[in-house]
Amino acid sequence: MDGSDPAEILREIQTLARASHVPVRFVSQRQIQQAQGSEAPQGVIAFADELAEADLSSLVGIGSGDGPSSAVAPAAQSGDSALEVPARTWPAFLLVVDGVTDPQNLGALFRSAECAGVSGILLARHRSAHVTPSVTKVAAGAVEHVGVALVPGIPAALEELKGLGVLTVGLDERGTEPVSSLRLGDGPIALVVGAEGRGLAHLSRQRCDVLARIPLHGAIESLNVSVAAAVAMFEVARQRSAGTPPSAKD
Repeated sequence: MDGSDPAEILREIQTLARASHVPVRFVSQRQIQQAQGSEAPQGVIAFADELAEADLSSLVGIGSGDGPSSAVAPAAQSGDSALEVPARTWPAFLLVVDGVTDPQNLGALFRSAECAGVSGILLARHRSAHVTPSVTKVAAGAVEHVGVALVPGIPAALEELKGLGVLTVGLDERGTEPVSSLRLGDGPIALVVGAEGRGLAHLSRQRCDVLARIPLHGAIESLNVSVAAAVAMFEVARQRSAGTPPSAKD
């Protein structure tokens, strides 16, 4: 924004942009406000190509001759319309988002997912938050590193994942097992989280291989969806990195 107070971060942005041959223009505050797409503008806007969709099977590791046990994720060929899935250590680790509509929650889910090593996120094409400027801001760059597949319906996607050999674990306060007692580090897995308030949809709950809960020890009966998902995702990450057997404790 023209007239911005000098700041080190602004100088760094300009240096990086010029090094990458990205043109930089100074514009008025009014132009920034008209183009911001965010409720909290910070005086800098970057314009980029839209994120391409990933294919569900590519997130699992199927489609180029590689199975779920492949060493790294298959990448899209140059010129493909599908998103190039970042190289990740297999087996696949997915997050399935069933009806989350709050952009803040979705952005937080993306950020935690990327930090926990999730290789792909599934979103319903309808009745769900998608990647918007607000989501991107909260995600703090994670949307650039995690493949996203938009699916017509979550229950059908869960059936497809089962057919691809992926264990589907739904997070539900009525789950039969504490998430820490499950064996989550051995094979391809998809964690399924539900919408704010209602949780998993009935049919999605039925399609999960197992329902797991996060034991709570306070007076409040539930966690925010992004917090609950983060707890479960980092339990998967812990088991995968440490090879620690699941705990029998509730």
